[in-house]
Amino acid sequence: MKILFVTSECAPFSKSGGLADVANSLPPALKAADQEIAVITPLYQCVREKFADKLVKTEEFDVTLNGETLSCGLYRTDMNGVTVWFTRNDAFFDRPRLYGYDDDKKRFAWFCRAVIEALFRLDFVPEILHCNDWETALAVIYLKNDQVLREELRPIRTVYTIHNIAYQGQFGANELHDTFGLPWGWYDGGLGYVYQGRQDVNLMKGAMMMADAVSTVSPTYARELHHTRYGSGLQGVAHLVSGKMYGILNGIDMALYDPALDKRLPAAFTPGDMSGKAVCKAEVQKRFGLTPEPDWPLLAVVARLTEQKGFDLIAQVLPGLMEMGIQLVVFGQGDPYYTDLFEKAHEKWPDQLGFSDKYNDDTASLVFAGADFYLMPSRFEPCGLSQMMAMRYGTVPIVRETGGLKDSVRPYSSFDGLGDGFSFSEYSSQDLYLAVLHAVRTYLGDPDTFAALRERCMIKDFSWSKSAGQYLQMYAEISEPVSSGELSFEEAFENLKAAYEKIDRMNRDIHADRIRDGFRRLVEIEIVGAGAGYLNVLFTPEEFRVSPGRCEDPDARIACDYRHLMRLAEGRSSIGRLFMKGQLKISGNLAKGFEIKHLLCPN
Repeated sequence: MKILFVTSECAPFSKSGGLADVANSLPPALKAADQEIAVITPLYQCVREKFADKLVKTEEFDVTLNGETLSCGLYRTDMNGVTVWFTRNDAFFDRPRLYGYDDDKKRFAWFCRAVIEALFRLDFVPEILHCNDWETALAVIYLKNDQVLREELRPIRTVYTIHNIAYQGQFGANELHDTFGLPWGWYDGGLGYVYQGRQDVNLMKGAMMMADAVSTVSPTYARELHHTRYGSGLQGVAHLVSGKMYGILNGIDMALYDPALDKRLPAAFTPGDMSGKAVCKAEVQKRFGLTPEPDWPLLAVVARLTEQKGFDLIAQVLPGLMEMGIQLVVFGQGDPYYTDLFEKAHEKWPDQLGFSDKYNDDTASLVFAGADFYLMPSRFEPCGLSQMMAMRYGTVPIVRETGGLKDSVRPYSSFDGLGDGFSFSEYSSQDLYLAVLHAVRTYLGDPDTFAALRERCMIKDFSWSKSAGQYLQMYAEISEPVSSGELSFEEAFENLKAAYEKIDRMNRDIHADRIRDGFRRLVEIEIVGAGAGYLNVLFTPEEFRVSPGRCEDPDARIACDYRHLMRLAEGRSSIGRLFMKGQLKISGNLAKGFEIKHLLCPN
């Protein structure tokens, strides 16, 4: 499969956040799975300054946006065996920062337009255009717009990944034409967004509506986006696209974050020999001016100083934590309020609390390696990578159960001894304090259990290979030739009817002992999207009937798109997997005798 990964940043060339790490790690993992993949990103000032000798110019072409034609230079280089393409326009990107300019909307509109024009200038024409966050949302929309006019673009499918729904690309409605060069019909066609009584356009909303698949960076975050607390105004859109939404947990570079190989550390260590971790802990205490006590529990936070990361909770429990007798290192930049707060806290508790906003990756790795616990009480967290990095170094996480934190950390339970970290669910300072107390008591009172938790953290598989497999499955699903213009309800009904009748014949052979006399099961199925409509399945020991239309009193109702219903019927997916991703909705009595899965899936 040929995939073009469109991103506004890509490490090591450009980076402001986790998207750059994903762009650096996911494409090589897909290439390792025998896929043809390339990355395309803007050529920023920082790229030219650091990597000019590695860039090769391939050609120059014109990009026209809303009647204005500007030249685009196309460059390429290599990253871990993956080709990275750069679009160059110095008027837009020869600047000190990646983002934060008044004309960002025009800068990234031009980049997205350049991506579409570059599609046939690369070394392959992609089958999948994979775009990320609001800065590349217009690439999805421009492609859909151009596919109407350019037949050669029509086979390309699109994926749109939301890394943080809080940043949506929302602008005044006049920008639709004046900046983005789109006809007004696109306002009603997906980009329109009423905000505080005014008409805006929302690029993220438009990409969610237009993409063939929408993904988020963790399964829990995919479900959270349906709720007002997390949806940032787009929860209704999340409902509309739930049939094509996927939640795939990000991974990390397991080789880069390996305490046995990390040259940035003063000493190496492994699950079988943790002596080097004690050396790292002593170095962290020295560097942050803490008392060199090897047995004190050392907690650490490496994060942006923002409320999203839970620093308001940390501030509330700080006196209690100091009284508890722990040490705390806070390392990061951000809100001046929290910078000032932790600087004063360091003055008040100099032996226990260390703080620095002089961020660099080497010190971050040292803190990950030297701490006993990693504290991440986020208000929301689409995925989070630092908890995974910390766990690789045997630093046990204390997290709030949200987004990727919930998906990556299994809470320790003394009842069964399972788990690899500590967590709390409600966003409250009291619950955070109790979670820390539980962790510290385990550290001090049960060293064998704590050692087991450390080992589980270090050996846990956060590699990109697992996530890459899920992305490949998503790409394969959207490449199946089904669209609303190609499938009628009558066709969908006949195909599903034949599949369900085949399953029934199998069930009566394999599960005859489970079909009790007098049993009756009626399920109503709503097909959403392509082939939309209703059908119902009646199952009794004497008959199996699939008929069109709604039914008055079904035992259960399900809603799912045709593509996934057929994948269920063919045994290529599972009800549990689709339900957890929010792609299949179930209501009614689910525990009445013969399981739904036996009616809809081969078993």
